Amino acid sequence: MEFIDLKEQYRALQPSIDARMKKVLDHGQYIMGPEVAELELKLAAYTGSRHCITCSSGTEALLMSMMALGIGPGDEVITTPFTFAATAEMIVLLGAKPVFVDIELDTCNIDANLIEAKITPRTRAIMPVSLYGQVADMDEINAIAARHGNIPVIEDAAQSFGADYKGRKSCNLSTFGCTSFFPSKPLGCYGDGGAIFTNDDVLAKACREIRVHGQSERYVHTRVGLGGRMDTLQCAIVLAKLEQFEWEVGKRVEIGALYNATLKKLGISAVSQKADRNSVFAQYTVMVDDRDMVQGRLKEAGIPTAVHYPIPLNLQPAYAQLCCPDCTPKASQVARKVMSLPMHPYLDESTLARITSALASAVA
Repeated sequence: MEFIDLKEQYRALQPSIDARMKKVLDHGQYIMGPEVAELELKLAAYTGSRHCITCSSGTEALLMSMMALGIGPGDEVITTPFTFAATAEMIVLLGAKPVFVDIELDTCNIDANLIEAKITPRTRAIMPVSLYGQVADMDEINAIAARHGNIPVIEDAAQSFGADYKGRKSCNLSTFGCTSFFPSKPLGCYGDGGAIFTNDDVLAKACREIRVHGQSERYVHTRVGLGGRMDTLQCAIVLAKLEQFEWEVGKRVEIGALYNATLKKLGISAVSQKADRNSVFAQYTVMVDDRDMVQGRLKEAGIPTAVHYPIPLNLQPAYAQLCCPDCTPKASQVARKVMSLPMHPYLDESTLARITSALASAVA
């Protein structure tokens, strides 16, 4: 059984993917070819954003957004400890300090009610993560940011592209939205890739210059930048996948609802979804006691699992000095219990029944 079945997805989309890749191979414009601009226009239209800037990864998207805001040494960026390391990693690489705010036990997203207390004169941005495919409480976070001098808000939407929040799309909810096209993401390429979304013309221009080594025109470097382009072949793959993306999002929502209903009957807790938004289920995550034992039994039954994430960032060796170990007790609590089950748009009901049955036996 596949945890994420990219092979089945390729079989379903093969004619379109192959044709898109062949077109790039025929025209030979592997860097900043026409597919780059085409993808940016289509992604901007999909989210409703004014600007989309593709880049080499979701990690680079976060970095470039903060560079465009001028974040650097001495600054603070408020974020969650319950996420992949890239979120804090880019803050630290710029010389700034991540300030960790604890999470909600039911959604595992940052607790907006705890953010205001962590704001200081050094706070330069707030970076919520839309974890597992469900958008964080962006309206509440934006309101807090506005009350404190319009602090920029950067949505780390690496897992939530395609999700709806109060009738709006993830990535078009704040100053910046940053997503990833890593192969396992809801909309993924076959390597690394990402995108930045914004409605601010000045910030969009800055990101486009940063993406090409700070160039405003060829060999005119107006700012410090980096090599952050998404290559044309990867853009072509995402363009092909975008044709069926809304269907895939619908299937993810449908499969997530089936998981929810089945596990509720079995008395197994899962990460919850709020009523005013959906989830694209980048992962379908449950909470279990004695996780190692449960994972072992599922492995024996041929069911793959994963843990996102076993150690909060403020307990990681690279970041432990930035925060006290007991400052985020809820993140520590869920880190011991979360376990992700197979989830992808091509997961059929019989396979899902096999997974939930094996899980019920494992936790009994």
